[in-house]
Amino acid sequence: MKKLYWVGVVVLVVSSWSSSRAVAQQPDDSEGIAFFEAAIRPILVKECYSCHSAGSDSLESGLALDTRAGIRRGGDRGPAVVPGDPGHSLLLEAIRQSSDDLQMPPKKKLSAEVIADFERWISMGAPDPREGAAAVTTPAVNLEQGRNHWAFRAPAMSELPNVADTGWPQSDVDRFVLAALEANGLTPVADADRRTLLRRLSFDLTGLPPSAAEMEAFLNDSSEDAIENVVDRLLASPHFGEKWARHWLDVARFAESTGRTVNFFYPHAWRYRDYVIAAFNNDKPYDQFIREQLAGDLLPSAAPEVQAERMIATGFLALGPKTLNERSGLKFELDAADEQIDVTTQAFLGITVSCARCHDHKFDPISQADYYALAGIFRSTETYYGTVSYINAQRVSRLLPLPAGADVAVAIEDLPAQDRQRIEEQISGVRDAMKNMQDPIQRFLTNGRVSLLQAQLDQYESDGTPRLLAMGVRDKRAGPAFRRRGFRLGNGNDAFVYDGSVTIGDSPIFVRGESDQPEAEAIPRGTIAILTTQPLEIPSRTSGRLELAEWIASADNPLTARVLVNRVWLQLFGRGLVSTADDFGFAGQPPSHPELLDYLAIRFSQNGWSIKQLIRSLVLTRVYQLDSVAKPDATERDPDNVLLWRMAPRRLDAECLRDAILSVSGQLDPKPPVGSAVARAGEGPVERFGATPIARAIEDLKNTHRSIYLPVIRDNLPEALALFDGADPSLITASRNQTTVPAQALFLMNNEFILRASDAAADQLLQMDDVEQRIETAFLKFYGRPVNPDEALQTRQFLAAYARQIGTDRNFNARSEHEVWSAFCQALFASAEFQLRR
Repeated sequence: MKKLYWVGVVVLVVSSWSSSRAVAQQPDDSEGIAFFEAAIRPILVKECYSCHSAGSDSLESGLALDTRAGIRRGGDRGPAVVPGDPGHSLLLEAIRQSSDDLQMPPKKKLSAEVIADFERWISMGAPDPREGAAAVTTPAVNLEQGRNHWAFRAPAMSELPNVADTGWPQSDVDRFVLAALEANGLTPVADADRRTLLRRLSFDLTGLPPSAAEMEAFLNDSSEDAIENVVDRLLASPHFGEKWARHWLDVARFAESTGRTVNFFYPHAWRYRDYVIAAFNNDKPYDQFIREQLAGDLLPSAAPEVQAERMIATGFLALGPKTLNERSGLKFELDAADEQIDVTTQAFLGITVSCARCHDHKFDPISQADYYALAGIFRSTETYYGTVSYINAQRVSRLLPLPAGADVAVAIEDLPAQDRQRIEEQISGVRDAMKNMQDPIQRFLTNGRVSLLQAQLDQYESDGTPRLLAMGVRDKRAGPAFRRRGFRLGNGNDAFVYDGSVTIGDSPIFVRGESDQPEAEAIPRGTIAILTTQPLEIPSRTSGRLELAEWIASADNPLTARVLVNRVWLQLFGRGLVSTADDFGFAGQPPSHPELLDYLAIRFSQNGWSIKQLIRSLVLTRVYQLDSVAKPDATERDPDNVLLWRMAPRRLDAECLRDAILSVSGQLDPKPPVGSAVARAGEGPVERFGATPIARAIEDLKNTHRSIYLPVIRDNLPEALALFDGADPSLITASRNQTTVPAQALFLMNNEFILRASDAAADQLLQMDDVEQRIETAFLKFYGRPVNPDEALQTRQFLAAYARQIGTDRNFNARSEHEVWSAFCQALFASAEFQLRR
């Protein structure tokens, strides 16, 4: 690359970086806190609190690990944790046991996975919500007081507020917002211009920029219902489901692998992804969406397609990260149930019930008994996630066969008879070879190869057609279950042993969450006492998932509608009415507009739980259609725009940015692919593929489908998504961070994806002979607006300077001209205006 090219691009990138910094939201610690609660606090409670907490008989080495202040202050040797600096954190040195005089816990060593979690947590900045200089203790759960918390009370419909400027509101929502502004002495900014509004609507509803033709048609439509027509068109687009499904997949921690130490593929996870896209496109009522994901297999359905769809929906409960090398089957079961409790209660209810696994919730009136009432439901549920026996993978799982005759997509081709015969011969040959193997390790490794070969065959019926399989859940068996032991008794009869883990039943409380410390009494299956006055009536022969789903999906549940309305508001306005979107409990923030939140929640359930109708009503408000330009007085008094005096500008999320680059460059393939690259890879460990097709598919430059269809491998996100704050698929994410880091600018300057897109965009511009027309077209395509005279002059100067630089080394020709225009397009891609949704 020539020096002048880099100067031109870097100047634009740096200026865009500076501009972006002014509008980017500051990163919050919500993901870090969630990681702490899931991975760090339980280990501290289990392994450390007995000697290093306010509840211990004596504080060993003066080190308290039960508060943020204590763990950072440290003990006799110095700080236990230095946020962001694992190398100087004594706690990490102690649990690694790398020195003879500092080894904790005594007499045992934590697993490599747990140590890696602590290192990751410290590198994240050691986010820790524990306040106080000593252990934070919570009195016994008080249901009467707890029910006074705003989120645990039923939503109440308020009268519409009076406003002084009666001509400003276009909707009831506007009246609530304007009343709050007037009460605080603020006024809203002017409305956004039509170009800005269409670009905003297009990105918010479909995740794609408007085409030049769409922009022209909107500008020329002078009818009163022009905006409504555009909104209805965008809501009807199949791209709507692709955009809004991505928001839900963040919450559902969607991924196509198990993650953790032994990372195995989920070859059938794509079916759940496609289910969610279809649900949003078809405007599936949200209450039904809840029922299907929690208990779709238990809902009555006659048609095979409907039955298959509902079984696929339960993949919501099967997609979570899993520790396949866990030796204890009971601990694996408890951990799986914990993960399902966590995603269910956070996704649908916005509360962190899993914090009550080891003890009563530290902040909310949620008891351990509440937690284990839910645990009984999920422990009575069999999870089908589909992994095979392999090295270090001891938690083998099957998949759910979908109903025969269901018209569902398949992601793999038929298996020819000769290929089936070849695989069978390989299996037979390997098994024969194992008979002569003396080394047990060699036999074990070879058996893993047999498992993978057999898994290939298990994807097909005997005639070579792909089997219809899905991830999901089913109820376990009712009543006592006895499992064949695998050997015969002396009388020739098969031996059976009792196996409670495969039966429906209540769960005891496990002291400190430890699988080897169950209490004697089982807790009846049920739900959270603070949110109900009547226990769930669960038939003894069912898990209780259907009853739980009906309870959550009820309009009487005080949280369900509020949480969903807040999630939608967050995506449209950049900040939720409740800023802590995954925590409506005592540790979360109260709503900025409580009456508006309740109004929207009640209307949402009354209007058939229609998400499209909710979105439509919000984007047609005047507050949504405000300009994003800041006013000094309002910025000083309300810097975070909590009162909504303007539309907050923000950077496009990672998927929208990638899709916009593909769209503007003319490369985007709008058709959804069938299946996923992971589906075609099949079952097995991620590491086995190395640099083979699945690894390359993650960054495949030829993959021009929308970003929602990219492979989502835990701990291995595509660079284009990871760099721009794509959601961590191991965490439940309602609100993504927005960071500005130098690596983003370097990606926009150097990555092959950007260079190819710039070349493709230049190809389109060079189809025009007139330079001025090329410049005008480029600004319309990239920014959705005409170029102004100053920009046109600067562009001509840039093009001429770059051409001169090339001409000093070689004769200027068609290839050189293409290079010039490609550099120009790359500069536009890197600019702040292209990356921002205003």
